Amino acid sequence: MAAPLPPPDSATPNPSTDPSTILHAVSSAPPTAIVPTEQWSVESALALLPTPPPSTQPTSSLPFLHLLSRLKTTKREGWRRFGIGDGESIADHMYRMSIITMLAPRSLSARLNVPHCTKMALVHDMAELLVGDITPADAVSKAEKGRREADTMAFLCGGEGLLGLWGQGDQGRGLREVFEEYEEGVTLESRFVHDVDKMELLLQMVEYEKRGEGGLDLGEFTRVAKGVGLKEMKEWCREILRERVEFWKGLGKTASMLDMTIEEEDV
Repeated sequence: MAAPLPPPDSATPNPSTDPSTILHAVSSAPPTAIVPTEQWSVESALALLPTPPPSTQPTSSLPFLHLLSRLKTTKREGWRRFGIGDGESIADHMYRMSIITMLAPRSLSARLNVPHCTKMALVHDMAELLVGDITPADAVSKAEKGRREADTMAFLCGGEGLLGLWGQGDQGRGLREVFEEYEEGVTLESRFVHDVDKMELLLQMVEYEKRGEGGLDLGEFTRVAKGVGLKEMKEWCREILRERVEFWKGLGKTASMLDMTIEEEDV
């Protein structure tokens, strides 16, 4: 295995971050929806939105669809630490994830319910439209984060939620079940989509570095590749990392990979 590579000579230095929190750090953040742990509820988050909160149990799907627009306008906040103010939204992230699921390598797609994976990719971050970006700095536990997301999905898709009366509640219930499957991470489909989540982040990382023309080093995010589980997805991520190494070589620099190793032949 190759040793971790040193940072580029003149790239912007990166703050150190715990490897278990890197992926989560690049998540959505509607700042107005962030409230202290002991006070957070769906109602408190809705009260901070710029528009009147939708009433529960509507007979129309429109209140749900309007609230869903927050996924299009809320940026993935972690990139802002590096001065990327015009970065991707939650919806941007989930859209490319959904396309990636459709391109799964044949050896993997033969074992997957691909349409189900695509649906999961489009649903897995839905709760972030109210929950927002929860980082270690917020002192919110994993259990509390899970509670907030579960409560939000109940408000959106539960029997007494926005989709509770739409189509007799079946479609909303289905969305919630897909979200819960992703969170549990037990099925092959959910494990695949978790890997796709990490792969999409790596793609975005490389694209921001290229846009920065060597002035922005996002190497700390390469750590997420260590959490990729499926063999085919590991190789896909190695391909992205090889592309990144070649980009930095072309600038006469060395790509930084904090606590990340790849096979010798991959570099």
